[in-house]
Amino acid sequence: MAKSRMTAIGSTESTNAVLLEIIEAQTEVVKLALDLIGVMNFVVERVQKLTRANGAVVELAEGEDMVYRAGSGIAASQLGLRLKSRESMSGLCVASNKILYCRDSESDPRVDLEACRQVGLRSMLVMPLRHREQAVGVLKVMAPTVDAFGTEDMRVMELMSGMIAGAMFQAAQYETNDLYIRATRDMLTGLPNRALFYDRLRQALVLAQREAALLSILNLDLDQFKPINDKYGHLAGDAALKEAAMRINNTSRQSDTVARVGGDEFAVILPGVRSRGDAWRMVERIQEAVDQPFQFGGHWIDLRVSIGMSLYPEDGQEMTTLIDLADRSMYSAKQARKGATSALVSQTSQA
Repeated sequence: MAKSRMTAIGSTESTNAVLLEIIEAQTEVVKLALDLIGVMNFVVERVQKLTRANGAVVELAEGEDMVYRAGSGIAASQLGLRLKSRESMSGLCVASNKILYCRDSESDPRVDLEACRQVGLRSMLVMPLRHREQAVGVLKVMAPTVDAFGTEDMRVMELMSGMIAGAMFQAAQYETNDLYIRATRDMLTGLPNRALFYDRLRQALVLAQREAALLSILNLDLDQFKPINDKYGHLAGDAALKEAAMRINNTSRQSDTVARVGGDEFAVILPGVRSRGDAWRMVERIQEAVDQPFQFGGHWIDLRVSIGMSLYPEDGQEMTTLIDLADRSMYSAKQARKGATSALVSQTSQA
């Protein structure tokens, strides 16, 4: 096994620094309390840093699949990626409930080689995540080079995986199925989170390709959200997010997926649209529904949203391409609305 990075540094001082970071991480995890997806996202970012990996991921066992539910570095864009448990090292780790190490994915028969190449890794360290003594997922670090990890990295993984296991126990003390809900739902709005959105989008794109159908992605961002928090407080900001989520969800079709993918950012998957015009009509309906004041704490508060759209396969066939285009379209819409608002204010002041 390769010499670990911490050992290569070769100093007690560096080891103490790592232990201090782990203690600080434990403090942050306590602050996140029952927010399981928040804990998972925090841990993958921190374990990537501590092991000097190029990426880290939490995969949960769901039926016959292992699914990427949190990721950082080279794994961040792979949220929702599904691997067959019986064909992957992650699945073997869950089945054996033991830590596994792949020195070189190109020669290791235990790995899903195609998935390794897709992510861009050559070596990985895979640690089981246990809930009520049962392995229900893995914490994994990865690197694009051969034999990149060592014994000290394993110790770091053990400590960090324990933090996730503790969060799992607190979030779902009795039912393993609760872990899926905690890991895939936004706690404030109840909508699917970014991980589940990516998962469903991957599946929707496969289905659209198979059926030669159109599919649209919407990216939505609340306008002037920060002033709501500043003027009326964070409870009002939370109320604005929940109100927007309800309006978007109520306007969408049963076949659509509405998700909260960021602080004040939402996304919608529209499968089976008939044309670009059909998708834009959905944009207009959502815009009309959201762009209405709501009442909170005796105040009427303005609520507005900017929306961008992309269409498969006309705008691209890759998921990242379509998401980026919808994002750019949203920012163009936001700038256009800012310009229109500024012009209206100017005309009003001149009058």
